[in-house]
Amino acid sequence: MDRLMSMRVFQKVIDEGGFAAAARALDMSPAVVTRLVADLEDHLGARLLHRTTRRLSLSAAGESYLGRLRAILQDIDEADQAVSSQTHELAGVLRILAPPVLATHVLAPLIAGFRQLHPKILLNIEVAAFQEPPVEDYDITLLPTHDGFNGDVIARKVSSTEAILVCSPAYLKSRGLPLKPTDLMQHDVLRLRAPDSPAQLWRLINPDNHDETVDVPVQPVLWVNHSDTLLRATLDGAGITSVALDLVAPYLMRGELLRVLRPWITGRLTLYAALPSRQFMPERSRVFLEYLTEQTRIKVNSAAAACNAC
Repeated sequence: MDRLMSMRVFQKVIDEGGFAAAARALDMSPAVVTRLVADLEDHLGARLLHRTTRRLSLSAAGESYLGRLRAILQDIDEADQAVSSQTHELAGVLRILAPPVLATHVLAPLIAGFRQLHPKILLNIEVAAFQEPPVEDYDITLLPTHDGFNGDVIARKVSSTEAILVCSPAYLKSRGLPLKPTDLMQHDVLRLRAPDSPAQLWRLINPDNHDETVDVPVQPVLWVNHSDTLLRATLDGAGITSVALDLVAPYLMRGELLRVLRPWITGRLTLYAALPSRQFMPERSRVFLEYLTEQTRIKVNSAAAACNAC
């Protein structure tokens, strides 16, 4: 017996004044309505209704049960509505996890525009470096990846970009322009520390020549695990580094950094948004993902145009 259904049917019989009326309201047959009420009475071991050919009335047990039943069903409906609103309403708290570089250069510039569109959605952003992200603990986890991707994670692709080589005008003036990849051996190299990338060997890719690759031996004057530190040092003229095109585009457009060794790149970067589940995505997560994807791709396209013009 579906006890909850039987309880709802019993309440409807009383509210509609009879089995036939309740059956019409519930889009059920009168026989099913009668059976569900009878099953409920059997389960309780008490008669809830007095039935005659002309009249239907509550027994003393039925009257007591109905009073408690209405409160129980109302609590259930309110609980369902509260959970459903978390999924369907554009409100509530959206929990996001992002590594520092993405929090600073991807998330932070989007907050004001997104909040103007959806003022009832509150953003709770956790900024942390991670090896194995606790995806289940957040609504959205931003994952920067290179060519490979962990297929076990439920994720949506947000954008793709390239990592280009840049330096400041001051560095270029003092040290000269590298004309070929091997010229990097005579330059001050700044590198981001990565567990799968040896600091003394830099692999460059030529996308204009079928992804031709060349490995250049280098001795970094700086290798660091913090992208903003690397970027600051590059802006101050410390050397040549590799950075995502969309991240560095504003500096290229202002002339604060210059691209070198075009068309060589050091890799392709893809941004994914990992989700805790494929089902029951809250509406606030969906609209944020749409906004994130749209704005990030606009930024990537603008960055590519700026780089082509620089």
